[in-house]
Amino acid sequence: MNKEFGALIPAFNEAGHISSVIRGVSGQIPASNILVIDDGSSDSTVSESEATGVEVVRNSVNLGKGATLLKGFSLMSEKAGIEAVFTLDADGQHDPVEMSSFITAFREKNADIVIGSRMADTTGMPALRRFTNWSTSTIISLRAGVRIDDTQSGYRLVRLSMMNKLDLVTRNFDLESEILIKAARLGAVIVSVPIATIYGEEKSKINPAVDTWRFLKLVFRSFLW
Repeated sequence: MNKEFGALIPAFNEAGHISSVIRGVSGQIPASNILVIDDGSSDSTVSESEATGVEVVRNSVNLGKGATLLKGFSLMSEKAGIEAVFTLDADGQHDPVEMSSFITAFREKNADIVIGSRMADTTGMPALRRFTNWSTSTIISLRAGVRIDDTQSGYRLVRLSMMNKLDLVTRNFDLESEILIKAARLGAVIVSVPIATIYGEEKSKINPAVDTWRFLKLVFRSFLW
């Protein structure tokens, strides 16, 4: 077991998925280092998470993925001995078995952020998703000053000491892009590892109109940082 690593799982209405995700993660790192933050779910996400025995924190209302991640990183920083934290989705799109390749890259390359990239093999990925991932990754890479293959991937391993240096202002899905831009500009080592592209019956929580506008505002804002 990798005691120096934690896992942060933001969840919103993921009943039927969350328990299997937690079980998979607990096969890779200690269950005591796993934190689930429920973002105001209206289903049984909380009870299913609590039944696994891991720590579960609940937002009384839906705050957004970014705000939930920030809350989780803050709580993780209070745990002794954790050097870096995995973030992964609660819907089963991220395979916990692949966590070992993140850890290898983290150690061998002395990385600050390891990102799981789905772009090495996009078989099964919808054409619109491929285009969206390619275009947003190109834009964020240009603003960050370093090539990042899949900036929209939420499957990451993040060094806590680096994360705590960032002054972050966004609170929704755009936070994940803001982290990459600001971390890269501080000289963070950002590397990618290939991961499987897994799609099932899950539905994206992204609002195409609202979150596209938030992404564009983030890009414009980045010229002022």
